[in-house]
Amino acid sequence: MSGIQGLGGADLDDAVREFITRTGEDHARHAQGRALSPAEARQVAEKVRASWRAGGPLMHRTTEAHAPSPHGPVRLRIHDPSPEPAKPILIYVHGGGWMLFSLETHDRLMREYAARAGVVVVGVDYALSPEAKFPLALEQCLAAVRWAAGGGVGAAGDVSRLAMGGDSVGGNMSLASAVALRDGGAGDLLKALMLHYGAFDTEIDDEHKIRFGGQGYMLTPEEMDVYWAAYLTDPAERTDPRAVPARAELAGLPPVFLTIPACDILTGQSLALADRLAAAGVKVRAEVYAGASHSFLEAVSISALADRALQDGSDWLAALLAPAP
Repeated sequence: MSGIQGLGGADLDDAVREFITRTGEDHARHAQGRALSPAEARQVAEKVRASWRAGGPLMHRTTEAHAPSPHGPVRLRIHDPSPEPAKPILIYVHGGGWMLFSLETHDRLMREYAARAGVVVVGVDYALSPEAKFPLALEQCLAAVRWAAGGGVGAAGDVSRLAMGGDSVGGNMSLASAVALRDGGAGDLLKALMLHYGAFDTEIDDEHKIRFGGQGYMLTPEEMDVYWAAYLTDPAERTDPRAVPARAELAGLPPVFLTIPACDILTGQSLALADRLAAAGVKVRAEVYAGASHSFLEAVSISALADRALQDGSDWLAALLAPAP
């Protein structure tokens, strides 16, 4: 690995680089050099992402509901893009290292998928770490799946065409949810998984850590260490496939779409997962986007690359969940 070195963001798409620069500058301006508590960090993150969630598709109807869970009601946001009944349903789990972000920061992403794929999107407002430890958030995500599968969306959604997806740790919990449902005898509930730059493993391979873990990129290995420490309690959980789905057996899962940015410390995790899914007999489409970074889909307002990736995933999902002729 001695010949590997980072390029300081020079290999990024211009618009993606602008997204990283602007979010970094805004974070520094709001944080003002202070050490932030989790609550303060969330407030800053909401301010930094506010302009990026603005605009985008208008919905026919946006409502909120609550799904029962072992930990009390879980708030859900339902984006319905059109008046047509019986559309496919996508359960969406936002990223943010289990510690940050919300239904607000990811509202545009959810609306983009709703409009582009013609699906009802159900966003999950899971509890954040370190206050909420594994497996609380995962069990809330599972509760959202069961709520939707039980007809919670109403006439707008078709429970026989139910998918799940998310970005970063949202990809982690989407994959872990599919594994848990399969192992619990309900593996047929989900018909598709959409996993965007997922955090599937506690270990980051040296190549991507060195190349993309420095200044100029969106996510650092040190940040991932903080996120895992906030989410997990016991070292034994680092081998639990519900927390670390890279450890899971993958046979019997639904088809998977992997959105893989080329310039991300987690790229190797998605590439390894794609190989393992294929070896396990799972249908997988892995799309690698040159010049893209972690979180790049959020830059859709300025990035043609993000627009293409969103459309690729949406087209895949719409085709996969199309009604049988």
